[in-house]
Amino acid sequence: MDQTSSLPVNAAIRAEPKQAETENLDLFTRTQQTIHTALQYLGCDEGMYELLKAPLRVLTVRIPVKMDDGSVKVFTGYRAQHNDAVGPTKGGVRFHPDVTEDEVKALSMWMSIKCGLTNLPYGGGKGGIQCDPRSMSFRELERLSRGYVRAISQLVGPTKDIPAPDVFTNSQVMAWMMDEYSRIREFDSPGFITGKPLVLGGSQGRESSTALGVTIVLKEAAKLAGIPVEGSRVIIQGFGNAGSFLAKFLHDAGAKVVGIADAVGALYNEDGLDIDHLLDRRDSFGTVTNLFPNRITNAELLTMPCDILVPAAIENQITEANAGQIEARIVVEAANGPTTAKATDMLTDRGIMLVPDVLASAGGVVVSYFEWVQNNQGYYWSEEEVNRKLTDLLTASFHQVYQTAQTKRVNMRLSAYIVGLRRMTEAVKWRGWV
Repeated sequence: MDQTSSLPVNAAIRAEPKQAETENLDLFTRTQQTIHTALQYLGCDEGMYELLKAPLRVLTVRIPVKMDDGSVKVFTGYRAQHNDAVGPTKGGVRFHPDVTEDEVKALSMWMSIKCGLTNLPYGGGKGGIQCDPRSMSFRELERLSRGYVRAISQLVGPTKDIPAPDVFTNSQVMAWMMDEYSRIREFDSPGFITGKPLVLGGSQGRESSTALGVTIVLKEAAKLAGIPVEGSRVIIQGFGNAGSFLAKFLHDAGAKVVGIADAVGALYNEDGLDIDHLLDRRDSFGTVTNLFPNRITNAELLTMPCDILVPAAIENQITEANAGQIEARIVVEAANGPTTAKATDMLTDRGIMLVPDVLASAGGVVVSYFEWVQNNQGYYWSEEEVNRKLTDLLTASFHQVYQTAQTKRVNMRLSAYIVGLRRMTEAVKWRGWV
């Protein structure tokens, strides 16, 4: 394939067959429908879909935590393991007041897709606790983290299910969880969890890996669309960990970041924003736009002129209502589920390349895998080696998804599911499960 081709990317790619899906379907149901369609393209029967349409295991736990004021509060947590036919399950743990069982189940299924399309020896897992970490003290968070590990300890481990950071969790939370698991098992077990501090067996490059992964696939998409990254106009909706690192990577690569957004609002300047200045002034939650009186809304930012649009915030940001107003030539999903199914169809029909979340945000799980490998072998790589391996792997994955989309004449989201599920269906068949 000529990677420098300037043909209208996705011009010939059509959406998957229409289903009875609407804009307001929940994340879990939408994921099931896409999996069903992908399995049909793979020639699988309904038995395979019945197995893969939901996690093999979902554990709900109740975690009592002694709060700083002496009271006891009981939190609800979840751990979903989608499928372990390929290998142990892998996926993050999020702390958020809106965590639900269906969300965790859907995200575990997405992790299976991410691991499959990047050829990792994992199935998908996911965990979450209903809590608001922003209202909790440092010690309360530690007690909650340790309590969660005690509650799920029988189902997880370096050869069973490997947790990692996710929304509102970080390397400190992973360190507490690893320490608690090591106490329970009575031996040091760094491979139980990834995203750890370097001194406890973490990997170089892990903190910025999600953003670097987005950058890698964005550059490949830009090549196909004939858009030089240097000088290109980029909008990034979201300025948390992934969004801020991404803004810095693209700014340093010569791109003109013309728009950024956080939970408060958005900033847009057609001449480009001073990214280093914004990074220096943002708070611990990634908020900076509150310092500027001329901010616009997140919704307004999405439809501003640009070459590349990166939704890096929350789900359902590009919908049927605004997909026709998107001016970007490429949309790269750094967030989970930012584009609805109908909007995906609309963007594809307009010749806009949409790089789906399961591919664009796979950098985190890839480097988590690298961390697990390093823990198992007791030998650690330099950041340069980690980044080189990540670049090689994601570049190959991007082009496999793109080629599949072209061959099967489907959009890149469905193509990613087809590629991501192929290894799992083969493993299931070899094991004789279906």
